[in-house]
Amino acid sequence: MRLILFVLFGMGALALAVALLAWLAERSLERAAEAAVFSDPAKLPDVEVALVLGTAPIGPEGGPNIYFVHRLDAAAALWRAGKVKYFIVSGSTGEPDAMRAGLVERGVPASAIYLDPKGFRTWDSVLRARDVYGQKRIVIVSQRFHLSRALFLARRAGLQAWGFEARDVETPYSVFTELRRFPSALRAYVDVWTGAPARTDGPRVAIGADPPS
Repeated sequence: MRLILFVLFGMGALALAVALLAWLAERSLERAAEAAVFSDPAKLPDVEVALVLGTAPIGPEGGPNIYFVHRLDAAAALWRAGKVKYFIVSGSTGEPDAMRAGLVERGVPASAIYLDPKGFRTWDSVLRARDVYGQKRIVIVSQRFHLSRALFLARRAGLQAWGFEARDVETPYSVFTELRRFPSALRAYVDVWTGAPARTDGPRVAIGADPPS
């Protein structure tokens, strides 16, 4: 019985330690990104390419995913402000196609939109922007909680990066949606520390010279 209690206590202590580390990681990323995240396009430098991070176009209740809608609204605002010339829309499972369609609906020409269908994780999207699409300076578009992690990864990958903040969702879809940012922040540190492999396979693409896929 004592052994069982000892094991349970140890597991609880370990879970608490991991939760604390995840919270500290998320707070650290937020502080580090603060000076490089903007909600006003005028405050951003002129950068050739913006990386729009993917999320599912359909929300869990079956209607449009508001995170998705707000990200496309933000990307289109960058285009209208003349801050970028091209977009990489990065995601998986049909997300890039949906993002391109949404941006075209918002007035962005299809010729300015490059699809990255292998952005399975933020780490993949960032490294593919560097290694597949040849970028050294990018603006990343997403919600604030996502941008802090993406900017950390981009800078550790040697990119000059700024964040353009999409409007957040006032009422999150679930507790999971809100809480996942903490383990994701911890995983970002692990990815960098371990040099985790990313999906950077595929032909190289010269944005502005090669036609969009």
